[in-house]
Amino acid sequence: MGAFWNSWREDFTAALTFLTRLPAPAAATGEMAPETSLARTAWAFPLVGIVVGAAGGIAYIIAQGIGLPPLAAALIAVGTAVLVTGGLHEDGFADMADGFGGGATREDKLEIMRDSRTGAYGVLALVFSVGLRVAALAQIATGWRVLGALIAAHALARGAMPIAMRALDPARADGLGASAGRPEQDVVIWSGGIAIVAAVLCAGFRAGLLAAIVTAGAMVLVSWLAQRQIGGYTGDVLGAIEQASEIVALLSIAAWAS
Repeated sequence: MGAFWNSWREDFTAALTFLTRLPAPAAATGEMAPETSLARTAWAFPLVGIVVGAAGGIAYIIAQGIGLPPLAAALIAVGTAVLVTGGLHEDGFADMADGFGGGATREDKLEIMRDSRTGAYGVLALVFSVGLRVAALAQIATGWRVLGALIAAHALARGAMPIAMRALDPARADGLGASAGRPEQDVVIWSGGIAIVAAVLCAGFRAGLLAAIVTAGAMVLVSWLAQRQIGGYTGDVLGAIEQASEIVALLSIAAWAS
C-alpha cells in the first residue's frame, strides 16, 4: 500500500506541477521532471481538472455570495481557473489558431505556433473561448450547479488529452510531443474513466454523460484537424483540445440545465 500511495502521489504531483501554477512540495516531486514523466502521469490529468474546476466554482460562489450578477461571477470563475493554470491551455489554443489560420505549409504552421506573439486568429480564439464559457456559466447561474459544471468540464477536458497523446504521433522531433512519450492503454482508460465518473457525479448522470459525448467529439475533431494540418500533435494542440473540450462540455451542461 505504501508503494502504491507513493506512486499515486508522485504521479498526481507531477501532473499538477505541469498543468497548473500551484506550488508542489519539493519532497513530493523529488528529482522527477514532469515533462519526461508526462505519459505515465496522464491518468491523473482529470484529477488536476477537478482541482482547477473546484477553484473556479468556489470563486463563482463567493462572487455570487457578495451580490455580483451571474455574468460577473462567471467571468471571475473563468479568470480564476486561468490564474490557476497560468493560461497554459489558452496559450496553446491561441497559438494553434494562429498557426492553422496563418500558415500556408506544414512548416509555416509549426513555425508560427512556436512564435510567442499572438496574432489576430489567436486573439479571436481567446475571445470566443472566454465568451462562450462565461455565457454558459451565467446561464447555469446557481452557485453549486456552476461548481459541479466546472469540475465536470475541467475533468473531461483533461481526460481527453491522453487519448490524443496515444492516438497521434508528435508533429515535431523536439518539443513537448516528442518528450512526453505515448501513454499506455491502461493510463488512457484510467484517465477517461476518472473524467467520466467525475462528470456524472458533479453534473448529474444525463448532463454528465452528454458532456462526455460532446467532449469526445471535440477531441476527435481537433485531433483530426491537427493530423491534417501538421501531421500530429504538439503541446499547443493539447491546449486546443482542452479548450475545445471544456467549451463544449460547459455549453452542453448549460443547455441541459436551461
